[in-house]
Amino acid sequence: MFKSPILPIIALLLFTSALNAQKQRFIILRHAEKDTTVAGSQMMQADPPLNAKGQDRAQSLIQEFKKYKISKIYSTNYNRTKSTVMPLANAVGLSINNYDPKQLKTFADELKAEANQSKTILIVGHSNTSPRLVNLLLDKDEYKDLDETVYNQYWIVKLNGRKKHAKVILY
Repeated sequence: MFKSPILPIIALLLFTSALNAQKQRFIILRHAEKDTTVAGSQMMQADPPLNAKGQDRAQSLIQEFKKYKISKIYSTNYNRTKSTVMPLANAVGLSINNYDPKQLKTFADELKAEANQSKTILIVGHSNTSPRLVNLLLDKDEYKDLDETVYNQYWIVKLNGRKKHAKVILY
């Protein structure tokens, strides 16, 4: 009786594809508390630094995100976002990659495409861009802009093929 080697090869390819379809995980975080006492800090174009509480929160991220084994970090190119993630980036030996918050759809598409190459990607944004990025990754409008007083939450977004899930974490 003749046995075709094709079926075992196809089965092996399907099994390998299933293993390579990695879960994609993103941590999306709003920057820490900014210094609103700086002149003009409430204006849209302002780029204030973190205040003392924000600096403490930025330091706390080292411990908070230790369990996630972050492999890549993105931030908008503002003092408050970069300062929020700088202590963590230094602690884990990663550079901070900039992204344009005005191009969120393009950025979300790039994240989806590159996530198979990285285990966990941390993205630091703003009260409006962070929830919008979560929505773009999920392909649905689930989260609204954060209130200006909310600094103590982040999202864990997991993409696994067609399954998409986000969880809000308070810290």
